[in-house]
Amino acid sequence: MKVSEIGEFGLIDRLNRMIDRAGLNRPHPGLLIGIGDDTAAWKCSGKIQLGTVDSMVENVHFTLETTTWRELGWKSLAINLSDIAAMGGAPRYALIAMSLPEETEVEDIARLYRGMIEIAGKFGMGIIGGNISRAPQVSITITVIGESTDEQILKRSAAKPGDAIAVTGWPGSAAAGLAMLKRKLRFKPSAASFFKNAFLRPVPRITEGQLLLKSGVTTCIDTSDGLLADLLHICEASEVSARIDTDNVPLHEMLKANFGEKAIEMALSGGEDYELLFTARPGLILKIKDKIDCPVSIIGEITGGKPGKIDIVSSGGKAVKIKKAGWTHF
Repeated sequence: MKVSEIGEFGLIDRLNRMIDRAGLNRPHPGLLIGIGDDTAAWKCSGKIQLGTVDSMVENVHFTLETTTWRELGWKSLAINLSDIAAMGGAPRYALIAMSLPEETEVEDIARLYRGMIEIAGKFGMGIIGGNISRAPQVSITITVIGESTDEQILKRSAAKPGDAIAVTGWPGSAAAGLAMLKRKLRFKPSAASFFKNAFLRPVPRITEGQLLLKSGVTTCIDTSDGLLADLLHICEASEVSARIDTDNVPLHEMLKANFGEKAIEMALSGGEDYELLFTARPGLILKIKDKIDCPVSIIGEITGGKPGKIDIVSSGGKAVKIKKAGWTHF
């Protein structure tokens, strides 16, 4: 059945029933009105409120030739949750706005929502409203409301000279997944699965962001645009410079084995990893490494030079040139 046959309100009703069955329409005591009125309504706690919005547009951010509907649902929500993670916060509610061609299959949208419901349930948040409209291509815009887990939040603007620069996980893995799907590269099943999941099913570092905040970290950003591009955001906001040692950038064995010399550039400029890039005194980061469940690597240092300047060096201090810092829309 096409969405044009079931109609806007028929589709909304079906999706609402899915959300209700998953228990995501009223997940928190503070929610007064979820889906079913002109707006959602909730009572705010005394904590700092967080809000973020992001879009996934067909043939700009994804293609349906390389992405399943369920993977698209997961990733569409995951990229917003990653912003909440970068603030050290907890996600509470999501509002979903979709634009769809009229020939879209209803079951495809159900699959999309299954992906969203899966990741929303993982982090105990609610889907409490949204909008559906007609358009020539698929577009998904999600707003996520969250709140602080402390009296403070992580920011981009608190880095200081002498801070170490650290990153979670394995940068470049999502870029490998994108390259594999776009260029139809063939790898062993284990590597293909790893790269595909890194690109299409990123897991936001919600728990890790909260741990950073509680441990005393003050500066953090998620690596959505690329490690260098996002480090530049920190440097500009904090009015500092930085140095990156390429020998210390963590490269997953599968990335090195399948992409060779290109692996380091993918790690530094490939986007959509949704890892956490943060700065703190070296001793504090070493303590965090003992507490956190994911890999944490110190890859450089914040310096006091020209704000926004990033030096990239290899062993022995030799300068390394990278063609592109990361993703930009224009």
